Amino acid sequence: MSALWPKILPYIVALLLVAGALFGAYHHGLSVKDAEWQSQWNARDTRDAQAKAENEAAARTREQVYQQSINKAVQDGQRTIDQATADATAARASADGLRRAADALAARLAASQAGGHSCTAAASEAATRAVMVLADVFKRADQRSGELAEYADQSHGRGLTCERAYDGLME
Repeated sequence: MSALWPKILPYIVALLLVAGALFGAYHHGLSVKDAEWQSQWNARDTRDAQAKAENEAAARTREQVYQQSINKAVQDGQRTIDQATADATAARASADGLRRAADALAARLAASQAGGHSCTAAASEAATRAVMVLADVFKRADQRSGELAEYADQSHGRGLTCERAYDGLME
């Protein structure tokens, strides 16, 4: 066997060199293929990042448009509510004058009825009380209707504001 060993050794070395060369070529092929795939993945990641940035920018722009629309609707609604409040204040002042006039009329009627004949004094007193009660009912009804009108105007303004904000979002 010792005589065979020097004859086979060059073949074994050649075989090992061929196997090493094949392994090196295989490993090089894997490296090249991995580099190609990595390059494709990097390109895909770059495209994805760019698309994401563009989508975010578009979404921010839409959001800003929506927010501006809502802000405008809120400002318009606040103007409507402020106008309703001012109108209610003016109506309240007018109603106060009307209530004072009703009180004055009731007091004048009471004074004119008090100087009548004694036989009609009881009837005058009843009529005076009726007028006073009617004046009080009128004052209370007018006051309550003013409060309800103010509430209705403000609610209407708030509803319009909400509707405008919703319409701005649906555009």
